Amino acid sequence: MLLSLVLHTYSMRYVLPAAVMMGTAPTYVLAWGAWRLLSALLPARFYRELDDRFYTIYQSMVLFFFERYTGVQIIIYGDLPKNKENVVYLSNHQCTVDWIVADMLAVRQNALGHVRYVLKDGLKWLPLYGWYFSQHGGIYVKRSARFNEKEMRNKLQAQVKAETPMYLVIFPEGTRYNPEMPKVIADSQLFADKEGLAVLKHVLTPRVKATHVAIDSMKNYLDAVYDVTVAYEGTVDHKGQRKVAPSMTEFLCKECPKVHIYLDRIELKDIPEEQMYMRRWLHERFEIKDKLLIEFYDAKDSQRRNRFPGKCVHSKLSLKKTLPSLLFLGGLTASMLLTESGRKLYVKTWIYGTLIGYLWVSVKA
Repeated sequence: MLLSLVLHTYSMRYVLPAAVMMGTAPTYVLAWGAWRLLSALLPARFYRELDDRFYTIYQSMVLFFFERYTGVQIIIYGDLPKNKENVVYLSNHQCTVDWIVADMLAVRQNALGHVRYVLKDGLKWLPLYGWYFSQHGGIYVKRSARFNEKEMRNKLQAQVKAETPMYLVIFPEGTRYNPEMPKVIADSQLFADKEGLAVLKHVLTPRVKATHVAIDSMKNYLDAVYDVTVAYEGTVDHKGQRKVAPSMTEFLCKECPKVHIYLDRIELKDIPEEQMYMRRWLHERFEIKDKLLIEFYDAKDSQRRNRFPGKCVHSKLSLKKTLPSLLFLGGLTASMLLTESGRKLYVKTWIYGTLIGYLWVSVKA
């Protein structure tokens, strides 16, 4: 009985963070929606600048839970520029926390509000969030033959024309690497072998379309491409086999002690422009990722496991960057819920905001 209670209490660690992050969503959407209406008659840059500030506030609150609350250690390898840049961010993909890792790097460059994602199409149906991500500059894409290159290119060129600060996050594998889905991994390896590409062990064969469209559409606007490799410590079982990376829930339950992030900043001049050659270049970048992850998970010398080669920095995020956002959004939401009219508005925002969002993304996204 006592053991059951302890286990139940441990598993409930994620409830408070999840309740706050989801519970403040209607408040955030209301504030954003009010600004969207007020700024309709103003130049677009005014809307964009304040929207990026709103996004910074919300994501800073998210990082309070994913970094400060969990106590996770963030270890960065390579040279993360101190100043914000217009970049395409390419990373391996293994779990939903990968989205948060992009925020972890961006906040350290004061570029958190500029993070925008290329997301699989099904995520546009997330209540409130799906609609907002598209409004913030996110792009929903369909896989393989259904990929709409023209639509993505038009959206990105519109962002460039508007001089929108860009921290565009792409996961070229298209789906998560999951050791418990051996068929997906085997199919990916078989495809690489048939195409005459190196067979990869710890990442999937990357797809080039979204990466090529992003870089080609913004080649005169971008400062660099960030090639990011992420590994979560504690994802090896007692037999030395790789386990599934932590979900957001498991991460918030403090099941990941350290996140290792290897960053390589690549100049645009070093990237081929033609899609055929860029495909080869992208695969070579994933070969480098694979070698890093083989070293991380499989190195024969135990002293070399659970780390990437080279110098690293243990980066701790200042409480000043996250706590004020939590207090602001939490206080705003609490004050709304204290009154009957506020509670009605809160519920209506969840309901009608979701319905309007569904209608919008079904037509526009």
